[in-house]
Amino acid sequence: MRVVMFGAGGVGGYFGARLVEAGHDVVFIARGAHLAALRRDGLRVESPAGDARLARVSATDDPRAAGPADLVIVAVKSWQLPEASRGLSTLLEGGGVVLPLLNGVEAAAQLAEVVGDDRVLKGLARIISFIASPGTIRHVGAEPTMALGEPDGRPSERVQRVAGVLRGAGIRTEVPDDIDAALWLKFLFVVPIGGLGAVTRAPMGVVRSQPETRALLEAAMHEVQAVAAGHGVALPADTVPKALRFIETLPAEGTASLHRDVAEGRRSELDAWNGAVVRLGREAGVPTPVHAFIYHSLLPLERRARGEIAFA
Repeated sequence: MRVVMFGAGGVGGYFGARLVEAGHDVVFIARGAHLAALRRDGLRVESPAGDARLARVSATDDPRAAGPADLVIVAVKSWQLPEASRGLSTLLEGGGVVLPLLNGVEAAAQLAEVVGDDRVLKGLARIISFIASPGTIRHVGAEPTMALGEPDGRPSERVQRVAGVLRGAGIRTEVPDDIDAALWLKFLFVVPIGGLGAVTRAPMGVVRSQPETRALLEAAMHEVQAVAAGHGVALPADTVPKALRFIETLPAEGTASLHRDVAEGRRSELDAWNGAVVRLGREAGVPTPVHAFIYHSLLPLERRARGEIAFA
């Protein structure tokens, strides 16, 4: 299968490497020093699931040079999605399909506005990974997993075909009965831990072990569950206890990408994470005081990273 990995960071780089290892024709869309390293030295993956060293990979910063593709996996940051969307038409000229792996619950709808409902699947990834250095992806936690489904939840041959390709590459792949519930379950896990980590600058082990931050973490998860229900997605009653137990299994030193971006002064996905909980909660008439506090506390840093304000 010809696959375009739109984004070659911790998610796109890892899963793209596994597809290359399985013999698929993969093109990475990247930029900057990471792109230069991919072109010069190939791609390296460091992972408890097995390292990979790909001496040569196909990489570009121009979507027009990458397509057409059978499958476009979009793995960019949420704030990069509008720019990425503009490059999709060329990639889909052969009738391909788009699978977004962005954090959040709105990416598929945003992509469908550009390329049409019939060209977009819903999807998510579970993995803790990042660019350790240009050309090198480091996977440090969580079994690398992808989940996907049709936006309307119906079974389809194309979902099974894509799932088969992923499984054939050794990637744990799920086709849940309710992809929306799966998206909100991940949202419930990653957004509270990411936001609280960014506010406190503390890793997961600290956030989950201190009574005060653990209470905030639990309250923030309940807020997401209530917002999901307000938008017609009913999560199981034991969702929050299960999420807290799962967090206990993760490396104590682990951090979410939002935490790392804010701590390093980079633009983050704050608007699509905690900001989205606040906005979607307002739309559904659901109060979200914990997420509002996190969002408003981080906004000055976010606006500085975007160049909108300046302070020392």
